[in-house]
Amino acid sequence: MKIIHAAMMLLLLALMTAISTTSADEQTYIVRMDKTKITNTYSSLVSSKKPWHQAVLDSLIDVSSMEATPPELLYSYTALSGFAAKLSSKQFESLKNMDGFISAVPNKMLSLHTTRSPLFLGLTGMKGEKGPWSGSNLHSDVIIGVVDSGIWPEHVSFQDHGLSPVPERWKGVCENGTRFSPSNCNKKLIGARYFYGGYIAAGGKINDTEEHKSARDVSGHGTHTASTAGGDIVENANIFGLANGTATGMRYTARIAAYKVCWPGCTSVDILAAMVKAIEDGVDVLTLSLGSESEAVPYWQDYLVIASYLAFKSGIFVAFSAGNSGPDAYTVVNTAPWIMTVAASTMDRSFVAIIELGNGETFEGSSFYTGKALKGLPIVYGKTAGDLGAEYCLSGSLDPKLVKGKIVICEQGIVRRTEKGEAVKSAGGAGILILSPKGEDLANEVHVLPDILLGAIASKAVIKYWNTTKAPTASIVFKGTMYGNQAPKVAAFSSRGPNLVGPDVIKPDITAPGVDILAAWPAETSPSRLKSDKRRVLFNIISGTSMSCPHVSGIAALIKSKHKDWSPAAIKSALMTTAYKLDNKGKPIADLAFYNSGSPFAIGSGHVDPIKATDPGLIYNITAEDYISYLCSLHYTDSQVSMFEEGYQCTPTELRMQPGDLNYPSFAVNFKQKARNVTFTYKRTVTNVGIPKSTYKVSVEVPKGVSVIVSPKVLSFTELNEELSYEVSFTGLSRNKKVAGSSFGSLVWVSGNYRVRSPIAVSWK
Repeated sequence: MKIIHAAMMLLLLALMTAISTTSADEQTYIVRMDKTKITNTYSSLVSSKKPWHQAVLDSLIDVSSMEATPPELLYSYTALSGFAAKLSSKQFESLKNMDGFISAVPNKMLSLHTTRSPLFLGLTGMKGEKGPWSGSNLHSDVIIGVVDSGIWPEHVSFQDHGLSPVPERWKGVCENGTRFSPSNCNKKLIGARYFYGGYIAAGGKINDTEEHKSARDVSGHGTHTASTAGGDIVENANIFGLANGTATGMRYTARIAAYKVCWPGCTSVDILAAMVKAIEDGVDVLTLSLGSESEAVPYWQDYLVIASYLAFKSGIFVAFSAGNSGPDAYTVVNTAPWIMTVAASTMDRSFVAIIELGNGETFEGSSFYTGKALKGLPIVYGKTAGDLGAEYCLSGSLDPKLVKGKIVICEQGIVRRTEKGEAVKSAGGAGILILSPKGEDLANEVHVLPDILLGAIASKAVIKYWNTTKAPTASIVFKGTMYGNQAPKVAAFSSRGPNLVGPDVIKPDITAPGVDILAAWPAETSPSRLKSDKRRVLFNIISGTSMSCPHVSGIAALIKSKHKDWSPAAIKSALMTTAYKLDNKGKPIADLAFYNSGSPFAIGSGHVDPIKATDPGLIYNITAEDYISYLCSLHYTDSQVSMFEEGYQCTPTELRMQPGDLNYPSFAVNFKQKARNVTFTYKRTVTNVGIPKSTYKVSVEVPKGVSVIVSPKVLSFTELNEELSYEVSFTGLSRNKKVAGSSFGSLVWVSGNYRVRSPIAVSWK
């Protein structure tokens, strides 16, 4: 990913090369079968107590008896009536011709995509009986499953002081492995599993000197996300004195179950196995800060989407990161409507460094460096100070004679920014200045030398100064932690909509803190994750939608504590309809990429508000049956819908439905380019969870280019849990040049202090 694992792309390229060279005739597949047909066909084998999937694979040995390599079973997915196996092309063709075969999807490589955030979110100081951090809420057992790179179990964030015994309903275990045993778990960390079969089958290697074949985390990513969602309270948390304060997870008394799937590569086969096992173990919330770097695929082809649907059916709230491929449009991933898709934004805290150029111009950037200022040093542009790749400050590309004692300008790309800093330091550079090609995103990393990251405006000024000055110089002063910034602002790296797979559902759903997040870190991993860096920290600061996702997961756990009977859809609705779109200065949430306000394609419904989400007034509930009808409305075939519900056949009524009729808490309306006087009418049903006798009146911010009619305009409830419906009609008007490809607005139901808001996105295709 661009922010946390920029080097991941190089690693994945190497892995894909390994995949193509390990065995040209073998591939790993996730296979779905009709279990009824299989057990009938192989009744003799199954009756001998052999698992049905093993009977299927054994039959392939017969048809490929001349082959040296028999089919290899990696995982059995009981809940899916499927399995993962490594097959030759001949074995695969035989499998496809087998009675009961449904589908086979190739293994896919994916990547990994807090002292201030509780205060910024309004959680601190809310420990009264009515707040989400009230004693009655926090004493309720909620289990958060973290599918990631593992966990560092000894970290103080995972201590279990004051926690009650592990819930009897819990079916998970803590698996033995390298430097990990059941004794590493406690009443806080109640489960730890690891999955690597798909990674190895894809040609990946696990270096025992650098990685642990267990749930123990080496990357740091999983430890960081787990503590953000449910880590315990830790006083005086900081990194090098920066961001000092009390670190705590969003639901700090939650139980945590860690499922390690990233080694450093993550495969869909392993992630699916972990999700299925988490469902069986009994988690309440699943948080996954990972996803594809490529375009999203149809829902029926994405097994993580299918597993998320099964989790939803089991009452589990599922949150995924939106991805770090912004700010381009159509880059958001993990977009199924039953998934909470989380974007990333800033908080009101920054880590300021000031650069003064030799001509007197000054610019503000970011840095985690805490040493002395750099004064009046010469500047050199990397691309003029070395060989091929020197503009990116790649390892070995810089000429020490040209950079020694200087501040080196480096462009972003190819490798992680910390690796650029390592290259500059190795060549004798005194500091590094990193340019931003677009936007004012200042999400930095912990470097091994003095550094400053600049936004695009300052970057252009620096290059202009360097190009027009014979002997350019600069000074950099490091200001440390600063508070009171205008916030939130959506990060430039955060992936954007529209939703490529389901354009009738706005994605992402919501935004949350994801820039410069301080959270737990493994004791043996450097803050820069460089081998040459011998520093060790208890907490580290990193950025990405990987960091925003566990914030929302932890808040969902808080809501589940207060409303134990709410469905995952109800919790999601509460989070979305109470999200805010104005920052702490009363201005629309800004977009750091485009110098304007963030649209629903960047921030979804807005920024998460955990206080209001616990008491939303109304909710938009959705059942599993509703989601299946939605898939039918997308004109998926019966066999494609059967990937979610085995043997399902869409009814004529479902096939005539509009995708926009899904009872979603937002509205995405799509017109053809020249549409005029075309009307779409969508129905919604809301459930009263606020005050028994209450009346809501509608208020509409009408998007440009359409007219909007709501009927009825008033909803009067007489009791709790009462359901009332309304319809919204969107009519396309005559287009004009002032209306861009999309326009935005909102629909709000207002009653007293309740404001139940749904964003509207109107697009012309």
